[in-house]
Amino acid sequence: MHAFEAITDRKIRFALVGCGRIAQNHFAALEKHADRAELVDVCDIDPAALEAAVARTGARGHASLTGMLALTDADIIVLTTPSGLHPAQSIACSEAGFHVMTEKPMATRWQDGLAMVKAADKAGRRLFVVKQNRRNATLQLLKRAMEARRFGRIHMVNVNVFWTRPQAYYDSAAWRGTWEFDGGAFMNQASHYVDLLDWLVGPVESVQAYTATLARNIEVEDSGVVSVKWRSGALGSMNVTMLTYPKNLEGSITLIGEHGTVRVGGVAVNEIQHWEFAEPHPMDDEIANASYATTSVYGFGHPLYYDNVINVMQGTAEPETDGREGLKSLELLIAMYLSARDGRRVSLPLDY
Repeated sequence: MHAFEAITDRKIRFALVGCGRIAQNHFAALEKHADRAELVDVCDIDPAALEAAVARTGARGHASLTGMLALTDADIIVLTTPSGLHPAQSIACSEAGFHVMTEKPMATRWQDGLAMVKAADKAGRRLFVVKQNRRNATLQLLKRAMEARRFGRIHMVNVNVFWTRPQAYYDSAAWRGTWEFDGGAFMNQASHYVDLLDWLVGPVESVQAYTATLARNIEVEDSGVVSVKWRSGALGSMNVTMLTYPKNLEGSITLIGEHGTVRVGGVAVNEIQHWEFAEPHPMDDEIANASYATTSVYGFGHPLYYDNVINVMQGTAEPETDGREGLKSLELLIAMYLSARDGRRVSLPLDY
């Protein structure tokens, strides 16, 4: 890998393309880190969205990514555009000499994700993939319990994402609900939960999935179930729907192990609802403080994610989720879609 020049004598400069719904979380995160980071440029093809972003941030506005890349002095380009646009944009930014931070999912096709990582490597630039939910206090505590091997052998894992996305949500932008630009309930809304399967539990051996489009007028699935077998022998399942009446109900993970049982639930894995182990541990005192109230399924992780990226750029940290780490959940997602499409069990790793 290349040696990266640490930036220690000035603020880290960011530019953002795609000033829609999730971009607001990025603006807020950058405002919190104003002492170490600045947003210098924003870009959107929609004049109204661009105007609003410029008004909020004071950054220079651009109507095209090509135009912005030619003029910006940013260190990192942030992609908060439709998912299917990430690969071409990421590769263009890498080839132009910029580091890249992309929202999830990094791509909607497996080969595209691989190409993004290769382009960043070739250019000697970094590729960051936003996985802000990993920073949730509840999941950090669960990760520590896994690393301390408190569960012993993991026997069973269950993940539920019971949310609501009305037809109006999909109709709000032409790219939503399409295979090319979005992906369905697993790839878009539940991708952070798919990420937990590998990040928390370990390498997956195989998956078997069913998906369905039951109520929304979209190309992709609004509901799905998947059975999972890990290389460790653990078994599990994931249940996802965007049709919950009448509002978001649950985003949860339950782990059942040899020496412990944990359930993290709430609307977005924000409450530790059960935490029981054979042996006590100092981390048990942190349970009450780890749970938090949330009004948003996005959680509070974006500022924490930016903290890591800024630290990496300043040379004081390693990336929490880089392109290669991002590929792990993309690989799982693609395996699920292949399984559902072909009615077969799909084994990992996928063909490289």
